[in-house]
Amino acid sequence: MNSRIYLSSPHMGGSEQRYVTEAFDTNWIAPLGPNVDGFENDLETFLGNGSHVAALSSGTAALHLALILLGVTKGDEVLCQSMTFSASANPIIYQGATPVFVDSEIDTWNMCPIHLEEAIKDRISKGKKPKAMIAVHLYGMPFKVDEIVKISEKYEIPLVEDAAESLGSTYKGRPCGTFGTISILSFNGNKIITTSGGGALVSNDPSVKEKALFLATQARDDAPHYEHTHIGYNYRMSNICAGIGRGQMEVLNDHVALRQGNNAMYQELFEMSNGVRVFTEPDENYVSNHWLSCIVVSEAANFSAKALRLAFSAENIESRPLWKPMHLQPVFKEAPVYGGNISEKLFENGLCLPSGSNLTRDEKHRIRTVIEQFT
Repeated sequence: MNSRIYLSSPHMGGSEQRYVTEAFDTNWIAPLGPNVDGFENDLETFLGNGSHVAALSSGTAALHLALILLGVTKGDEVLCQSMTFSASANPIIYQGATPVFVDSEIDTWNMCPIHLEEAIKDRISKGKKPKAMIAVHLYGMPFKVDEIVKISEKYEIPLVEDAAESLGSTYKGRPCGTFGTISILSFNGNKIITTSGGGALVSNDPSVKEKALFLATQARDDAPHYEHTHIGYNYRMSNICAGIGRGQMEVLNDHVALRQGNNAMYQELFEMSNGVRVFTEPDENYVSNHWLSCIVVSEAANFSAKALRLAFSAENIESRPLWKPMHLQPVFKEAPVYGGNISEKLFENGLCLPSGSNLTRDEKHRIRTVIEQFT
């Protein structure tokens, strides 16, 4: 059988081992050290816009701390994009709060500003003004930043920008990860760059970073003994993982270009296919890193997304349905939801295609061969 082609596998650039070796040689095997500082500095330089970055153990940890720092507690409500990975919504539950899900719009597949404002007005009318909102740049595609930020400011509801999938994407020339009251990044093994596991919290307020790091290192007070006046967490990134991240930052722009090239390949392959839409930017304001390239297959096509997925599987090639909306997940079945059925239709008819920045010429040929059977 042919070797496995993964949806999005880790792609090392070559310098990672040097930073990791330095950590071993200097005995910095801890959740602090020069690689952690260096990785945070690299990210702050890349993002610009006065960003202050706290390197953490995961993107989920960053989301959890973001909600804590925004004062979300038991009984509160938090607006959340429905079409996303469960990690966007789970930290709401960690805090004893209730997620209020908002449907997508068709241009970017992200949180619909119209339904968002509808949800806010309705929750306020019920005496439950949301404490925060979580919007996601899905598959690397920026959400409608101007509209979402305007609503956040109008109703004074802080925005948590989930940029887990969008490092290297921009909106109107500004990097994703710099638009939120607090923003988060992920460096999971399948992301645009990886630290094997890891994430980051981003804010333009240095005190927010300081508070995040305090909570992420067990909230130990300044005392000669172990004194705690706050509940803390073990959420800091290790110096080893940060060393991988430093090497990955050196190839981030290359990885973005390669994934954008994959998207261009899929546009060419499906160009003549009726009823197939390759997910691309709605206009020149949006630049996606195309972390994952995706398609939607309508009834006008002569095949279904499922049929293509099964054909890939038969050739040992991984593909995957789009995210199942959170309001359809059994664990969130009681949560309020606002909007239509855009996210549901995308889930029913969409497919994520192999998108790794390390796809070889032979692997692309195998992918092309499967697709050409349908087109």
